[in-house]
Amino acid sequence: MAINQKQILSLQQKLSPQQIQMIKLLELPAVQLEQRIKQEIEENIVLEEDTPSEDDEQRISVEEYLHDDDTPAYKARANNYSKDDKARPVYISGGRSLQEYLAEQLAYRNLSERDMRLASYLVGSLDEDGYLRRDLESVADDLAFTQGVETTAAELERILTVIQDLEPTGIGARNLKECLQLQIDRLPMTSRARKLARKIIHSHFDDFVKKHYEKLVTRLQVTEDEFREAVAEIRRLSPKPGNTYVEEGSDAAPYIIPDFILDYHDGRFDLSLNSGNMPEVKVNRRYVEMMRDMVTPDGRVREENREAVQFVKSKIDSAKWFISAIKQRRDTLTRTMREILDYQREYFRDGDKGKLRPMILKDIADRTGLDVSTISRVVNSKYVQTHFGIILLKSLFSEAMQTESGEEVSSYEIKNLLQRCIDEEDKRHPLTDETLMDILNSKGYRIARRTVAKYREMSGIPVARLRKQI
Repeated sequence: MAINQKQILSLQQKLSPQQIQMIKLLELPAVQLEQRIKQEIEENIVLEEDTPSEDDEQRISVEEYLHDDDTPAYKARANNYSKDDKARPVYISGGRSLQEYLAEQLAYRNLSERDMRLASYLVGSLDEDGYLRRDLESVADDLAFTQGVETTAAELERILTVIQDLEPTGIGARNLKECLQLQIDRLPMTSRARKLARKIIHSHFDDFVKKHYEKLVTRLQVTEDEFREAVAEIRRLSPKPGNTYVEEGSDAAPYIIPDFILDYHDGRFDLSLNSGNMPEVKVNRRYVEMMRDMVTPDGRVREENREAVQFVKSKIDSAKWFISAIKQRRDTLTRTMREILDYQREYFRDGDKGKLRPMILKDIADRTGLDVSTISRVVNSKYVQTHFGIILLKSLFSEAMQTESGEEVSSYEIKNLLQRCIDEEDKRHPLTDETLMDILNSKGYRIARRTVAKYREMSGIPVARLRKQI
């Protein structure tokens, strides 16, 4: 095969470093943006925090000190971002994890060095809910391959018993039944309801999970009131004991900082971005002065200073891009939120979800002139503080449903009606999806059964069988 050369002309679309930076900043909520700005200040020597006390004249233009020179443009380009960059989680504060809390308790147990090593490995194998989701044979194999420790499932079972005796109660269970058993067995049997609850969990758990209540009442030979009291005792137990461990200052209890603040007074809205603790940034004047000293009066760079000028210039370019991206993010967020406010003005007056208009991302994209993907990034993980609470922007978007009269209503109206029907149903005979569909159709909402099931699941409502009560 002959080797030859040929020229090919092609048109490709690539994102510039500024565009990549803008996209990443646009997605960040207020808390993470604050951390991102502080991170950029640490990484870029020419960026500094702008304090309000400083005079505005300090905000100088970098271009007046940058003259044309012989430095190739590619050498001054700041390649700070890569397609392999991953979003870094921002930790609000630190605290002990569940595994550290359990390890601390193990230190007070009189365990041998070998037992402590096995116990520590088992504790590290627990998931965030506090369950050991793997069988002990697999754990024994992993210990042999990774730690060089030969053990058996029986020995691990003994160690697991020690872990299950720690706090929070129910930790180290391998399934829901064992988790509830561990918790009910630790409670004092001071009432008939608890004794009955213990019997149900130990001997009739499958029927209880399937909600075969009538069968259980007959089999246990108790009254409905007694059975109801026992069920109430079971409901006080935690199905996820790992989540019950919350230490002050840990990640388990994050708080929400709104990105927008919306005030409503005398029929007028006042919208603002929540700048809060957000630091203002600017280019450090010292480095600009340094560059000016490194050039000759005719604007040429001295040979001995060429590398330093290239370095500082790349950092200044990066800083300018970052400051520009922050400003563009602010403008884009404000522009988008104003259009959402204008579109949903009736809802924002009193927070009545029944007044929410059907709204999709394309509606706001058309009104702002921005791309749908940009609107999606703006509303993702962003919150607005209103006089009736803090609202997730994404929750304001809903599909349009058509009634028999041809009127378009928001899917929120359907969900609210669905919730009302389920709240008012006979819990002994819960409404099936088919019945709910018939009720909605009779009220003029044309909706299919699969759509009813979809909205029910989105609202976190279980199927009829699991809603059954006695």
